[in-house]
Amino acid sequence: MTHSHQIQQQTSAFKLGVALNSAFIILEAGYGFASGSLALVADAGHNLSDVLGLLISWLALWLGQKSANDKYTYGYKSSSILAALFNAVFLLVAIGAISVEAIQRLSNPGPVAEWDVIIVAAVGVFINGFTALLFMKGQKHDLNIKGAFLHMAADAGVSVGVVIAGFIILQTGWFWLDPVVSLLIAIVILVGTWGLLRDAMNYSLEAVPNNVDRQAIADYLTSQPTVNQIHDLHIWGMSTTETAMTVHLCRSTLADNNAFLEQLNKDLSAQFPLTHITIQIELGKVDYETTDSSI
Repeated sequence: MTHSHQIQQQTSAFKLGVALNSAFIILEAGYGFASGSLALVADAGHNLSDVLGLLISWLALWLGQKSANDKYTYGYKSSSILAALFNAVFLLVAIGAISVEAIQRLSNPGPVAEWDVIIVAAVGVFINGFTALLFMKGQKHDLNIKGAFLHMAADAGVSVGVVIAGFIILQTGWFWLDPVVSLLIAIVILVGTWGLLRDAMNYSLEAVPNNVDRQAIADYLTSQPTVNQIHDLHIWGMSTTETAMTVHLCRSTLADNNAFLEQLNKDLSAQFPLTHITIQIELGKVDYETTDSSI
């Protein structure tokens, strides 16, 4: 599958996901307020954050395709990193709001319309589950898409919990279970968000991406014929899908330098998930006692 075809598929997924979830938010929030169910209102609020998250991720996907210019020499590729970070932070804010309201409701639980809760949440299971499936394949290779997938998958699981709570309340009259489910929703969101926040922070700080083995790359470079030493090896994510690498190689000879560089670039791209490679060749060795360059 070509990169452009992947972009088209992801764009279609965002369009459908935003449309379905926007309609569901209106339905869920309306029934939540009408039935007095905090669980439904809380889930609707989280779904609203998901729609905003989808829109941010969609915007980042679009910006990532724009060409580089004199000011943004790499283009807007890193906008996908900002989108992932924004989604994680926004979810944390939603967790706080849901938790505060749920704790307040625990002290004074009120009746809810159980069947309204069950039916609306069941619709949510379908919509959120289907939307998650739209992003299931892309989330394996793109942190931005992973953020969208985690939101939808978590919502599907949460909606299942709301359905179960509705049936229990219907049989027992335990209205306090509604705010308890809201707190469980907050915990589920937190667990799903933590990994996203950690990875987004790492990308923002230009850490080596998790799918790249820096030591393996260093060993490969030092094993090349005529290479005596390497230094200033830096690897970072330009976006949530593209990884850049720069390195200085010290060679014992500069003979056939262009052919050496061309082949090395091909080999590195084939063996490691690197998309932008910059190599500087130096003759001889570096005296590390007089330099602070990192290996």
